[in-house]
Amino acid sequence: MELNQSGDSPFGKSEAYIKLEQLGEGSYATVFKGYSNLTNQVVALKEIRLQEEEGAPFTAIREASLLKELKHCNIVTLHDIVHTRQTLTFVFEYVHTDLSQYMERHPGGLVYHNVRLLLFQLLRGLAYCHKRMVLHRDVKPQNLLISEMGELKLADFGLARAKSVPSHTYSHEVVTLWYRPPDVLLGSTHYSTSLDMWGVGCIFLEMITGVPTFPGVREVYDQLDKIFKILGTPVEETWEGVTHLPGYNPHKLCFYRGQKLGLAFPRLYDIVEGENMASALLQLNPDKRIDAEEALRHKYFSSLPKKLYELPDEASIFSVEGVHMLPETRAAGLKT
Repeated sequence: MELNQSGDSPFGKSEAYIKLEQLGEGSYATVFKGYSNLTNQVVALKEIRLQEEEGAPFTAIREASLLKELKHCNIVTLHDIVHTRQTLTFVFEYVHTDLSQYMERHPGGLVYHNVRLLLFQLLRGLAYCHKRMVLHRDVKPQNLLISEMGELKLADFGLARAKSVPSHTYSHEVVTLWYRPPDVLLGSTHYSTSLDMWGVGCIFLEMITGVPTFPGVREVYDQLDKIFKILGTPVEETWEGVTHLPGYNPHKLCFYRGQKLGLAFPRLYDIVEGENMASALLQLNPDKRIDAEEALRHKYFSSLPKKLYELPDEASIFSVEGVHMLPETRAAGLKT
């Protein structure tokens, strides 16, 4: 489906869509379930209210321009944009749930086989973005949509931005606290694709354990404390330059010795290469953090069919024979 072109195209007209029930509300937009009279399909309508003097919010313009360029099975599809005087509405493919709701429905951790397929898809979507120099900057379970078949789609590119090379300084007020990497928490603004990869590591562990990995409750130093308690407090010897970051305040940091992730999260020992994968993603020093392309080729995925690596961007992993999600059950033996 093409995005709205000027002329006589039926796209871009508000009467083409029927607004159904509200699905959620964000800081600058409300999302509704909708129906397209053009394609007779259910869609998701992300409606942004416009302030007459201000026009469209910058985050919305950024999201639209990035999504128009991103065509991948593991990235939500933007079908159309409808602009009226009061609103700007993005018409997305409709995906029935997100990873946050999925984990709530299946408490106690997901079936390990399903974790592997979900993580593979998340990395696939991010590798595609990162290759195009797009950082998502808000990787969290609420922004990962899950279809009934188990397809995972990266959504909500409101904070995303195209990263120019060399790195410019960015705002460090990005990424929800629990999924924010230590370098950004410490005030670094020189980040690259490693920013998204830390969030991937947090989500990987959360899918396995059923609980958030580093659930800071108050503010940045509480969040750092949660991380350093497990991974150790970084010093110059372990992370060159860390003490020069604006937020590195020895008076506010407790000094911990790091431990193996498997000791803090014993379930990792049940999963072949699980601890290795988690450690590669959750490196305190961003320069040591594995990138998405490399992570896709990690031994943790060695049980998956090789055909997954030959798929065109817009093809689903579930188009490969034998690849499917298992029922989420706590029955013994199905956590494998």
